[in-house]
Amino acid sequence: MSFEKLGVIKELLEVIKELGYNEPTPIQKRAIPLVLAKNDVFATAQTGTGKTAAFGLPMLQRLRKAHLDEKREIKGLIISPTRELSIQIYEELQNYAKNMHLGISVLIGGKDIKHQKKLLKQNIDIVIGTPGRILEHTQKGLDLSHIEIFVLDEADRMLDMGFVKEIKKIHPLLPKRHQTLLFSATYSDKVRKLSKLILTKPEFVEVAKKNSTVEAINQVAYLVDADKKAPLLAYIIGSRNFKQVLVFTRTKASADVLTDELKKDGLKCGIIHGDKTQANRLKTLNEFKEGKIKVLVATDIASRGLDIEELPYVINYELPLVPEDYVHRVGRTGRAGRDGVAISLLDVDERFEIKRIEKLIGIKIPKESVKGFEPDPQIRRKDKDEVTPKSEHKQAQKRPAAKKTALRQPAEKKKIEKQKIEKKASPKPATTKKRKTKKR
Repeated sequence: MSFEKLGVIKELLEVIKELGYNEPTPIQKRAIPLVLAKNDVFATAQTGTGKTAAFGLPMLQRLRKAHLDEKREIKGLIISPTRELSIQIYEELQNYAKNMHLGISVLIGGKDIKHQKKLLKQNIDIVIGTPGRILEHTQKGLDLSHIEIFVLDEADRMLDMGFVKEIKKIHPLLPKRHQTLLFSATYSDKVRKLSKLILTKPEFVEVAKKNSTVEAINQVAYLVDADKKAPLLAYIIGSRNFKQVLVFTRTKASADVLTDELKKDGLKCGIIHGDKTQANRLKTLNEFKEGKIKVLVATDIASRGLDIEELPYVINYELPLVPEDYVHRVGRTGRAGRDGVAISLLDVDERFEIKRIEKLIGIKIPKESVKGFEPDPQIRRKDKDEVTPKSEHKQAQKRPAAKKTALRQPAEKKKIEKQKIEKKASPKPATTKKRKTKKR
């Protein structure tokens, strides 16, 4: 099926052709007609499957005549969890809308809010931004009462980041009659609960198994001791001649230390995490995309919203704290049907942590060792009793207790019964009553 058969107009078809979109992805095939039909949509799809075009193209098509209104009002609102993702959506919509006369603006933290307020006065039709900054603008006069299409992208991530309060404050500011599109990479109870709050008789679109990873991604895990992780990572990148690799750490401190270690090994590295300024993060990301940097080290701030064309490798230097974040991390590769490789380095503790991830994604990740970096079998978890899953020790603790109780109960019952029988059988002691006599 072509984009033309989905009902996409000529102005957008020309741009799609220039961008090299040959045919729509599964999420686009199912979502675009529903959005054009003005239905509320609840869509779940893996990262890298073309979700931005799935809501962006029909949104632009529906709002294409907004610039003809005598009084220009904001008709479209897109909220995403991170600055990077907001900027990415903004850039993509600008590309799609180049044959149209629509005004698009992006509102994110880290930028001068006064300058953003001036931009909003320049005939803006669609606003894209993070929940906190959008809410801040509404408190300074941003009018959302004319919104026709409201999009929540990466809704699950927004809830994980604690933006539910902001969303609940923004939603009542929208008109009663508007179209809402909720897109999520994963499906959870939190997302379902939010959907009931903001969607009206939605069409449900699911183009992938719940919390699954893309089939095109080849996943593997290497067993290694914690102190050998950095040398192994440098060895893998160097010996296999990785041209472009995204490496995830769990903390900012770990990212800083790892970047210094890799630079000592002669690798050109960049780093992205929450302590870096927005300008610094964008500069580093652009250098990585252009190939000036071979290795980009990042915390989970980069697991969503990074759209790096044909990124071949993602490496989990440390597993994420939340299993769902594994799906988003590895989703940076294998995008739009391309092949990708996701490698995880597992120390002695993470060999147990990865079981939760395997349960979530429904597949067993093969585990191997790299020659020269084999883990020491003598090293064991320090917090074994705390980390060990309950299934490993709960039965051993409970069985003896249950057995003792089982033995104790009949014995106690017999003793009580015996006492009762003896009590009944024993003759009652004779009692002598004094005769009452009346005084004469």
